[in-house]
Amino acid sequence: MAKTKEMYVCRSCGYETPKWFGKCPGCGGWNTLEMVEAAPVAEAGKKVSATATGRQSEIYRINSVDVNDEIRFHTGVSELDRVLGGGIVKGSVVLLGGDPGIGKSTLLLQICEYLGEDLKILYVSGEESVRQIKLRANRLGVNSENLFLLADTNVERIANTILAQQPDLVMVDSIQTMNIEKLQSSPGSVMQVRESTNAFLHLAKSEDIPIIIVGHVNKDGAIAGPKVLEHIVDAVLHFEGDRNQNFRILRAVKNRFGSTNEIGVFEMLDGGLQEVENPSMMLLQGRPEEASGTCVACVMEGTRPILAEVQALVCKTVYGNPRRTATGFDYNRLALILAVLEKRCGYYFSSLDAYLNVVGGLRLDEPAADLSIALALISGLRDKPISEKVLAFGEIGLTGEVRSVSNIVPRIKEAHRLGFQTCIVSKHSLRELKNINPDQIEIIGVSTIREAVQKVLGI
Repeated sequence: MAKTKEMYVCRSCGYETPKWFGKCPGCGGWNTLEMVEAAPVAEAGKKVSATATGRQSEIYRINSVDVNDEIRFHTGVSELDRVLGGGIVKGSVVLLGGDPGIGKSTLLLQICEYLGEDLKILYVSGEESVRQIKLRANRLGVNSENLFLLADTNVERIANTILAQQPDLVMVDSIQTMNIEKLQSSPGSVMQVRESTNAFLHLAKSEDIPIIIVGHVNKDGAIAGPKVLEHIVDAVLHFEGDRNQNFRILRAVKNRFGSTNEIGVFEMLDGGLQEVENPSMMLLQGRPEEASGTCVACVMEGTRPILAEVQALVCKTVYGNPRRTATGFDYNRLALILAVLEKRCGYYFSSLDAYLNVVGGLRLDEPAADLSIALALISGLRDKPISEKVLAFGEIGLTGEVRSVSNIVPRIKEAHRLGFQTCIVSKHSLRELKNINPDQIEIIGVSTIREAVQKVLGI
């Protein structure tokens, strides 16, 4: 008789080991290994022949595969379509993650109103009853005739319902509540989440039905469950933002059918999520006038240039070691910029606290934000304001030089559209700006941070 084998699986990275460890050998996380029952193994001496069934899988020549038919469903929300790469692909599995209360279920229910005009949608909920979903739909103004609700957590029954009803789109909220009766572990465990996702994946591919799965996140911000869960699905979307603020950012972490550089910006209102078509203007609203320690940066999110305000506060420390705090920016990158300013420019922050904040909840991961952050820090140190009509972007090197960045032209056009009059860029980028009208916006090229400070602050 086949024997069941016990394994330990890390819920953070999916590392498997036959023995338990306090620290995961794969990712280094503590107390993340959970015991699961692996698939039964054959008894000793019995081998399984690879040709026992006598069946072969069908293969296709790549040039014979027809992709001329429409294979995407537009959701009616342009920000979501942008992140997905143009819409929901037929037969794909999309994983949507985010903090509790961030708006995952709200977004899915809202797109049902548009998709329900032409598609048959099955909304599967393991957390709410059908009556509760209806109350939320009334608040959001969703009343589509082609929206069908199912409150169940059993994966086998849900799969049979999908096969019988043949909907055009399935939404599962959430994967942590789903369970397979054959497995002994409880819902939400590593084995249940992984096998439930595999079941929905095979169903989506075999029936060519797109499935959107909602996933909870743990305290570290990663999707709860094994890391292999993100490798199984076709696209992984993350909802970011503070639940106490109105603005939400939808970002693609993985996308087999589109770019992972695009973001979607939403605003949470009483009637649900509303698209923000001009995020730069939204992020710059309420800027203080004649205040030191603030500068505007321009970063590229995919093909979209976004302007964001960077604020820096520098003050004398009362601690033995000065504090460094960065919100919306990499802490190590901030330490690097402070070291360059101190070594190459003579601005000493060794005995000062430095606090950095990106307004609006946006996270700046692009090196193009280095120059504006450096200028904001010096402005806060010298208590001298930067003009509201000045924009700066460029990468800072360890020798204090300002390096050029990509997509110079769309960044400057976005700055001119929002009323900025002066743009500080790397001197090496000026050769790319032949098509920019100098009467529209003044472009100043700098080669070092010292030169940029002199042009902007007159120091």
